[in-house]
Amino acid sequence: MKVIICGAGQVGWQIARHLSRESNDVTVVDNNPSLVARATDTLDVQGITGHAAYPDVLDRAGARDADMIIAATFSDEVNMVTCQVAHSVFSVPRKIARLRAQAYLNAEYSDLYRREHLPIDVIISPEREVAEAALRRLGSPATFETENFLGGDAQLLGIQLDPDCPVLNTPLRQLTDLFSTLRALVVGVRRDGTLFAPEPGDQLFADDQVYVFSHADDAARTLEIFGKPTQTQERIVIVGGGNVGLNVARQLEKGARRVRTKMIEKSRQRAEIAADALERTIVLNGDGLDAELLREAGAERADAILCVTDDDKTNLLASVRAKAEGAKLAIALVNDPTLVSLMGPLDIDAYVNPRSTTVSSILRHIRHGRVRGVYSIGDGEAEIIEAQVLSTSPIAGSPIRELDLPEGVLIGAVLKGREVIRPKGSTRLEDGDVIAIFAMAADVPKVEALLQVSIDFF
Repeated sequence: MKVIICGAGQVGWQIARHLSRESNDVTVVDNNPSLVARATDTLDVQGITGHAAYPDVLDRAGARDADMIIAATFSDEVNMVTCQVAHSVFSVPRKIARLRAQAYLNAEYSDLYRREHLPIDVIISPEREVAEAALRRLGSPATFETENFLGGDAQLLGIQLDPDCPVLNTPLRQLTDLFSTLRALVVGVRRDGTLFAPEPGDQLFADDQVYVFSHADDAARTLEIFGKPTQTQERIVIVGGGNVGLNVARQLEKGARRVRTKMIEKSRQRAEIAADALERTIVLNGDGLDAELLREAGAERADAILCVTDDDKTNLLASVRAKAEGAKLAIALVNDPTLVSLMGPLDIDAYVNPRSTTVSSILRHIRHGRVRGVYSIGDGEAEIIEAQVLSTSPIAGSPIRELDLPEGVLIGAVLKGREVIRPKGSTRLEDGDVIAIFAMAADVPKVEALLQVSIDFF
């Protein structure tokens, strides 16, 4: 597949890395020569320096025979015009644009993106995606990462194992026997900074980070088995009143359960906008690093503090200060993946990675085969791929134990009809089944081959 990626920032570079690993023909376009050089020096991609919306630049990038264009520059307007030029001049079949401004995302104006107007096939809104990820973190406070699959009937739970976890030093095979009715399966383990797909005989140790696939109805029991009791949140403090914080507060206000929410926003203008847009949320104008202001917001009684400003260091420090004041749970938005290693030493309970969230959203729309969802784990270390089994696929009609799966691949859940089941070696995959697969990055191409991918899907 020939793909042009416009914008070589964090998101564009990560998408280019994923696609170039899979032997796609990738060209990166950016008007910053240093970003283009970084991409071409570190990845197997071509690079073009220039303005992404200029027809001659897209022509040099190979738009005449491109299968897809992904517009992920920092400018919404450039992304929209890029898609228009790609459609009108070069007839590029599929166009994806990242749009940040909420004014462009109002459902009332959705006709704007029809092919006869402004032809964009898929719109990715980072702020909305990140807000939804933050809400999932708040909804599952005992986990450091949470994502829904199989229509919400299955969840991926990221669990940090404490020294008092009751299932430490127990082989995973034995866990399956002990909890035979539990619809949950450990698919990934990060130990000493290294992520791997575990074998049935592997044991779990304190400080491991485990990724567990669980049926949604069994999520609470799964957390309890791993020593993480469920918690009810009644008081939440949000630091940051931008698009992410505002979206989170709105959703909390719409929730069936009444949550007392307070927001801290440094910019007076944005604080006034948030106060006008929200009904029950109390908005305070000031610095989220101010201990006195945190106390005024009730951080010492807060069940959770969510720090979602546009500055990573502010989010980390505000989280630390709020925990020092007595907040039970701290969640920080962190763009820089190198800062994630500080979560443990700083006693920050969970984080939201906008880059990973946005990359996952884009990958969902560019994978081949009957792929229904993709979620990127860590710094592109692994992926969760949700896909439909095709009758012509090599895996159709075979029990899982007979599949030629790479060592870094595990099937975490299977949807048969309307029932989500925990996969066993005897589970036979059939045409129409939907499976959720954990795959290390190096094994993703092999997984796609097993799903018998084809450009015909588009």
